[in-house]
Amino acid sequence: MSPAPAPIDAAASAYGRLIANSQEDPAGFWAEQARRIEWERPFDQVLDDSRAPFPRWFAGGRTNLCHNAVDRHLDERGEQAALIFVSGETGTERILSYRQLHREVNAMAAIMLELGVQRGDRVLTYLPMVAEAAIAMLACARIGAVHSVVFGGFAPASLAARIADAQPSLVICADAGFQNGVLTGYKDWIDQAISLAQAECPVLVVDRGLLPWPATPGRDHCYAEMRARHVLADVPCAWLESNEPSYLLYTSGTTGSPKGVQRDTGGHAVALATSMALLFQASAGDTIFTTSDLGWVVGHSYGVYAPLLAGMSSVLYEGSPLRPDAGAWWRLAETYRVDLMLSSATAMRLFKRGGRHAADADLSRLRCLFLAGEPLDEPTAAWIEETLGKPVIDHYWQTETGTPVVGLPLTDLDGRTPLRRSRGSPGLAAAGYRLEVLDEESGLPCAAGAKGLLMARGMLPPGCFSTLWRRDEEFLRIYWSRAGDHWRYATFDWACVDEDGHLRVLGRADDVINVAGKRIGTREIEEVLLDDNAVAEAAVVGMPHALRGQVPVAFVVPRIAGAHGPHELGPRLAQAVAAALGSLARPRKVVLVRALPRTRSGKVLRRLMRELMAGVPAAELGADELRSIMEDMGRAFAAAAREATLPGTG
Repeated sequence: MSPAPAPIDAAASAYGRLIANSQEDPAGFWAEQARRIEWERPFDQVLDDSRAPFPRWFAGGRTNLCHNAVDRHLDERGEQAALIFVSGETGTERILSYRQLHREVNAMAAIMLELGVQRGDRVLTYLPMVAEAAIAMLACARIGAVHSVVFGGFAPASLAARIADAQPSLVICADAGFQNGVLTGYKDWIDQAISLAQAECPVLVVDRGLLPWPATPGRDHCYAEMRARHVLADVPCAWLESNEPSYLLYTSGTTGSPKGVQRDTGGHAVALATSMALLFQASAGDTIFTTSDLGWVVGHSYGVYAPLLAGMSSVLYEGSPLRPDAGAWWRLAETYRVDLMLSSATAMRLFKRGGRHAADADLSRLRCLFLAGEPLDEPTAAWIEETLGKPVIDHYWQTETGTPVVGLPLTDLDGRTPLRRSRGSPGLAAAGYRLEVLDEESGLPCAAGAKGLLMARGMLPPGCFSTLWRRDEEFLRIYWSRAGDHWRYATFDWACVDEDGHLRVLGRADDVINVAGKRIGTREIEEVLLDDNAVAEAAVVGMPHALRGQVPVAFVVPRIAGAHGPHELGPRLAQAVAAALGSLARPRKVVLVRALPRTRSGKVLRRLMRELMAGVPAAELGADELRSIMEDMGRAFAAAAREATLPGTG
């Protein structure tokens, strides 16, 4: 057997040259990639940018997402598993072949049509990780309706805001779901949300037999009963012009009110198919396990659409990464012979708390673990790779982009030669992105290693959001600016680029502390904290200070609760930060807490932590779990505030 090839520089590889071509000749590159999907009518123009920065990709072409994800695979792989649903909460499993999925999607589409849903109408779904969640998405795509999936866990007020904005013609919900093992009445919350939004539309209820649900006569319908009537239905695909919307996905990030990210149809399909081939290097018949809920963009893109477009099997899981224990995901990977896995850096930090024994499963089929979400810190990356014995590849992207913006595949285009990776960096710009790191004040490109704002020059590639739902002016104001004869898209993230062109994302541009006139990124401090083996998670925020303007305060989740007291761990961590970044970066306080407050997608809610230090009461928060975390954090912060300041912080 010949020895494995040595890793090569990514920029100089065949893959790197292909990406360079996508930047230099986007029309030619994307015309070739568009052959990865089937078109009912060929497109007239690869890119119509006459209304920049509102691009129209594959203008004039007609296609259908459901046809490409399901129907076209029936002849070759009709009996192959398409979707594998496993519930860690109920202990159930449901496997749908492509042929069975096709039948279920047709039945759901027929139900939607009976309930009055038409092409272009919105269908809002509020479901746990059950098969019907994906079936509803595909049924919408089949008939040309626009789905708006809401994460199963948002409280009535958040639901109401999304219902009021999307104005759905149909709402689909379950009787109940689980939040960290606690049974939650989804139908009850939908009833409250519809009342708050003063909406009038039919409600289709997927009854799991978990909780009784009183029906509102004339409005509520039982899915099982309607499915029985339509189980043999044959609903033709509606052929959509490439730029007709496929879905809305509301995002508020860590601040602000929800924004409806609007995705097109043709560009979305081409971008996903391209990323599966070039970045994930997946093949038809492979199995992927995407740990994200379908309520988030990762679940949309790589839980449902991309794997099905590629003819793969996709594992979807209901349950948390630590229930019943930290080995749950890895046992799934063994059971279903998973080839590729996509998760988040946040989940891996939680997994790290479970210790190395949690991965005691046969992962021989697993080729690679891909991560997205918050930036992957170097200590966690090293720990996960060593524990799993598998390569870990970080990708950087956003809800707005739908696919990775920065990343690398495992190997070059030959499938053998490894690409040289820089730990802590996702790698190079993905296909079609012309990325720049610009100085905040001058707007000029930063030197290698210097921190600046990450921007994308020119039109965004296919698959990115086309606008914000019914908010074109806000889309322009928030994300876009003119620079001479071209447009620039703002990612709102800090980044730097090394001499090899590898990008390193440093965190949100608003996650910066101004200490005595020096701007310090919270991510930099957090990386030092996470390098300590006693630390599972860490978040740093700025606290007002009369002399220095702001000082850093570190909230730390120990890997083993109670194993280290603040008088032992706090000074050690503060000293490590000072040694690595200088005395101004040294945390004024290190507060030990049991958990960090996060959005439903896993992003740390630094805003709430700043408000806590300013005295905003935890009682103003919505979800019980989040309120409990903030109350615990408030007690810990109050105790730390009564103690002396850590040495050297003034």
